[in-house]
Amino acid sequence: MARCACIDVGSNTTRLLVAEEDDQRLRELLAQRAFTQLGAARGADGQIPAEKINEIAGVVAIQVRLAGELNVDRIRVVATSAVRSAANAGALADAIEAACGLPVEVLTGEEEARLAFAGAIGMLPDPPRGELGVVDVGGGSSELVVGTVAEGATWSVSLPLGSSVVTETDLPNDPPSLEELTQLRGKIGAVFEQVDAPRPGAAHAVGGSATSLQQLLGSVLGSDALERGLQTLAAHRSDEVARQLGLHPARVRLLPAAILLLDAAARALQAPLQMGSGGLREGIVLEELRCLGAR
Repeated sequence: MARCACIDVGSNTTRLLVAEEDDQRLRELLAQRAFTQLGAARGADGQIPAEKINEIAGVVAIQVRLAGELNVDRIRVVATSAVRSAANAGALADAIEAACGLPVEVLTGEEEARLAFAGAIGMLPDPPRGELGVVDVGGGSSELVVGTVAEGATWSVSLPLGSSVVTETDLPNDPPSLEELTQLRGKIGAVFEQVDAPRPGAAHAVGGSATSLQQLLGSVLGSDALERGLQTLAAHRSDEVARQLGLHPARVRLLPAAILLLDAAARALQAPLQMGSGGLREGIVLEELRCLGAR
């Protein structure tokens, strides 16, 4: 049985997924993540520091070794928003290739959106017949996608607003103040108001921010649940919430911004968000498995 791996170098985490096809769906064999905080490490000039480049190259090399121990047929290393907007993205890609022997594919926003949709819809046990929306809030950008099982992604947009970016620029306090949250809600709302999105019958949230929020809010990220979560996060320091939820404090620090971004996305799609079980990495692994099957 064919098995493939994806390593995703993101704004906040570097993640590994190893999976094989099981009755036209994915069976996860290994999932691992390292909270590398690439986006926060970039300087004002957009450069990734040399020590961060070396750290991430080392993390990817370890993850490639772990995937190899599971006898994968293919490993694909991708990078998203924080890398594609970095002034020295090539230096990171070169360091990773030198450390593990694999090239790094820096995805465009459109490619991120398409693959996140493929992973989300590919992991649903009973995909909808009509249109499905997918929202992927990352550290450096947010992708909104609409499509169908038959046609794949038919509409998408990538916005330069991510949980790490807006936390750094707009939420300096921990916990954030009511004034900070109100101002950021308005800023995000002004951007999302320009998005002329289709109106899918249902929408799913994927990605690290949504997964972390599931522990706080459950599997349905409706407006009431998101607001309750925001109030909780605004009342307690991130390290306190992190201890309660078993999350990394730096991840919790990003959740207020993630909530505001998810709420704005749901309003743009005019559909409440449910937790999705697949996203970018699942989409890439599914694509690789299908390529192997077509040989």
